[in-house]
Amino acid sequence: MTIRNITVIGSGLMGRGIAQVAAQGGYKTIMVDISEAILAKAMDNIRAETEKGVSLGKLSAEVREKTLANLSTGTDIEKAGAAADVVIEAVPEDMKLKFDTFTRLDKACPAHTLFASNTSSLSITEMAAITKRAPNFLGMHFFNPVHKMKLLELVKGLETSAEAVQIATEVGVQMGKEVVVIKESPGMITSRINAIIGNEAFHMLEAGVASAADIDKAIKLGLNHPMGPFEMIDLVGLDTRAHILDYLYKTLGDKFRPAPLFLQYVKAGRLGRKVGRGVYDYPSEKK
Repeated sequence: MTIRNITVIGSGLMGRGIAQVAAQGGYKTIMVDISEAILAKAMDNIRAETEKGVSLGKLSAEVREKTLANLSTGTDIEKAGAAADVVIEAVPEDMKLKFDTFTRLDKACPAHTLFASNTSSLSITEMAAITKRAPNFLGMHFFNPVHKMKLLELVKGLETSAEAVQIATEVGVQMGKEVVVIKESPGMITSRINAIIGNEAFHMLEAGVASAADIDKAIKLGLNHPMGPFEMIDLVGLDTRAHILDYLYKTLGDKFRPAPLFLQYVKAGRLGRKVGRGVYDYPSEKK
């Protein structure tokens, strides 16, 4: 099957990044969200990111123009779904919201449309089960920032077909990604490891082992990680990480129980870079 049209549901940090690399890969891409204002903000971000890419010599002006020409937006999920060869869902990590999204898409999309969720921890098999296309359903887990991070985790649900994996692999490669294929498991590979590291970092901070900055510095210099655990948590969002930890705690047990200090930060509204304050303060990004 030839893939020409991709619909991305959600225009937040991940959704707009996925839409950008899809359009950059040559696909006609529709980005969908609940309001034109939200979509306009996402498009402004994509324009700024691609312009920055050109200025740094990482992107040609021609590729930027083609990327933007391949992108369109809309608020009608059924209309956007009806035109899609592949739908990639990138809504918040709430299973009810994902169920509602895929139920609507299942009615609107052609029979051949491949369904993918960008979930970082939730069950692909559960989501697929509420549709009539479980063999054509899988996870496509991208990483933030999407236009820079090379990895794409493809997650097979219980009934995901080999053909669906092949199509998604080809799409991922066309988007410029390195693909790994894994069997569904809570947290997959990266989210599971990241959750443990970040949670343990909060336990250490709470115990006064070291400052947040020194813990980050030690992990970067000692383990050669590009970002420290607190820098990563602030980038991902503490609320997003809280959803992941809660799910892993319920499915895999006590070792994923969220650190008390971490939960305090979430309750205090310290959700990371997106609100200007997480483990660290980001004055220029305050809303």
